[in-house]
Amino acid sequence: MTSERNYQSAVARTERGLSVSGTRITLYQIMDYLKAGWTPNLIRQWLDMTEKQIADVTEYINIHREEVESEYRTVLQEADESRNYWEAYNKERFERIAASHSEADPVWLKIKNKKAELGMR
Repeated sequence: MTSERNYQSAVARTERGLSVSGTRITLYQIMDYLKAGWTPNLIRQWLDMTEKQIADVTEYINIHREEVESEYRTVLQEADESRNYWEAYNKERFERIAASHSEADPVWLKIKNKKAELGMR
């Protein structure tokens, strides 16, 4: 019963989905970091969480793994659909912007190189 009280006070369902109580941090953000191989301590430091918050949240995730994973997949799918929609919606605009810049422009070259380095289009 102690575990139940711990994570119940640490996790809240808000309009954003499962979140760390009293913050704008979602469990889906934490799942992104966990799946990228970050340690809970690194996540705690990066997101400015307390040790108790990260311990309670990881306990919640472990106890409710199936539910959290299912919601996480849904969030990723919705984000991907939204990104695809807006990329298609703005495709012509992006093409006009790209065509309006000279390839010799040093700022444009710097942006292009940085995007290539990051694996972006």
